[in-house]
Amino acid sequence: MESFVIEGGRPLSGVVRAAGNKNGALPVLAASVLASGPVRLENVPRIRDVETMVELLVDLGADASWTAQNEVTVDTSGVSKTSLDPDLCRRIRASFLLAGPLLARFGHVTVPPPGGDVIGRRRLDTHIQAFTELGATFELNGAYELRVDRLRGRRMYLDEASVMGTENAIMAAVLADGETVVGHAACEPHIQDLCRFLVSLGAEITGIGSNILHIRGVDGLTGGTYRIGPDHIEVASFAALAAVTGGSVTVEEVEPDDLISIVPSFRKLGIELEIGERSVCVPAGQQLRVEDDLGGQIPKIESGIWPAFPADLTSIAVTAATQAHGTVLIFEKMFESRLFFVDKLVSMGARIILCDPHRAVVTGPSRLYGERLESPDIRAGMAMLIAALCAEGRSTIGNIGQIDRGYERIDERLRALGAFVDRADL
Repeated sequence: MESFVIEGGRPLSGVVRAAGNKNGALPVLAASVLASGPVRLENVPRIRDVETMVELLVDLGADASWTAQNEVTVDTSGVSKTSLDPDLCRRIRASFLLAGPLLARFGHVTVPPPGGDVIGRRRLDTHIQAFTELGATFELNGAYELRVDRLRGRRMYLDEASVMGTENAIMAAVLADGETVVGHAACEPHIQDLCRFLVSLGAEITGIGSNILHIRGVDGLTGGTYRIGPDHIEVASFAALAAVTGGSVTVEEVEPDDLISIVPSFRKLGIELEIGERSVCVPAGQQLRVEDDLGGQIPKIESGIWPAFPADLTSIAVTAATQAHGTVLIFEKMFESRLFFVDKLVSMGARIILCDPHRAVVTGPSRLYGERLESPDIRAGMAMLIAALCAEGRSTIGNIGQIDRGYERIDERLRALGAFVDRADL
């Protein structure tokens, strides 16, 4: 099994380009099923989850391939299957994103249970709610089976602001008869990216960036070219990494608006970011100090639906907090298993109290020491990698396939910033 071997304690410095957003590329790839012509996608992160989505499209009959390092061309005119491969679906949760486009195009689809990170219960109820409100019938017989004669637009209010549930509702509605209004919609940057992609192909969507979307169904979508937006989660990961190692790193190809909720939360940990027109710079030698609430009260960083602090960054925030002077409460509201990795940080010397599945109290700064670790999921794996890079001595992180699912060539890019990270079979 591949592992990372890390020698910590080195300040990182240099310039790195933000990769395309994984969570933007996956629904856009799925939405290509709706296009009547070829689609060329640029700035696609070449990571395992995206490669699996490309395999799923090929298995359905699409002509999909990498035409450059970060470019995928997809022609779905040959798609005829409406049942997804169970083995491929087990690899990624995003396999369920194909339900909406296939249902809209063919009127029926069978999707096996999806895989993905084990970070707590991840319900699919919102997806099914959206499909049934648009007129589909649903059965669960070991797989999710959906059928409809014709999807018809209507006003709906999602039972939760689910990111993927919102994306499936959008993709199903763009070809439905009439107008669909999606209330309580999630509006993360990658959902905005999906909407802009569909509009570029001829869809009619207004309210992009808000939690109420108006979608007027059209007869069909064309092909086209689209560039995936930058990954704000990766931008923040590099920023935290630079801050805890005391280095100076500039991340280029950034969309500053996507950092709206990240900057104030990082400031609570003493991480100052210099935001440029298309870049973020982390100045060297920052003395991280927790910013107390008024009256000297312990502050908290809590995740939530956009534009709240992203749940995908709570693991990184916990690691950054171990290097800041003071005490902070990290409140992960969304997933009840996301924080279960903190015992690994404790074994490295961190001072963390896991109050319950959703809350951890972190007091720093802690001197961390190299340790043998195992990555349980994408974000916890990155958090461990950050901890190892600021720790004294050598660390080994196993199961790095989890990290590779979300971060493109992360070891190569870190070495370019001066890190000692080696990929080895251990």
